[in-house]
Amino acid sequence: MAGAPERPLSPHLQVWRWHVTMASSIFHRATGVALYVGALIAAGWAVALASGPLSYNAYMNFLGNPLGKLVMFGLTVSIFFHLANGVRHLIWDAGKGFDLKLADATAVAAFVFSIVAAVFIWVIGYMTGAL
Repeated sequence: MAGAPERPLSPHLQVWRWHVTMASSIFHRATGVALYVGALIAAGWAVALASGPLSYNAYMNFLGNPLGKLVMFGLTVSIFFHLANGVRHLIWDAGKGFDLKLADATAVAAFVFSIVAAVFIWVIGYMTGAL
């Protein structure tokens, strides 16, 4: 519009100083999207299972290659991070945990928990021969 006054743009990622709670918010959204991809992978697994042994073996070979395992590990991290950050949100819904130091600490804890839990699950998988 020719006569409209110029208004400032909303602050975005380039303006704000990065901090752990900002990263956890972005990662929470990204892991939510990743979980949709995981649901599609699970649906593909069910279709392959229903299609017979040849289809199932082909799908499992696809998931068992290094790229497939990397995707599945990423989904494992996504599940645990989304869970941990969801618990943070439940605590916030109760009106607790808004202190800056506590919010930062719980964000770091969510990141650490997601990686440690995923590695733990995958180590168990390798030790039992499931992977």
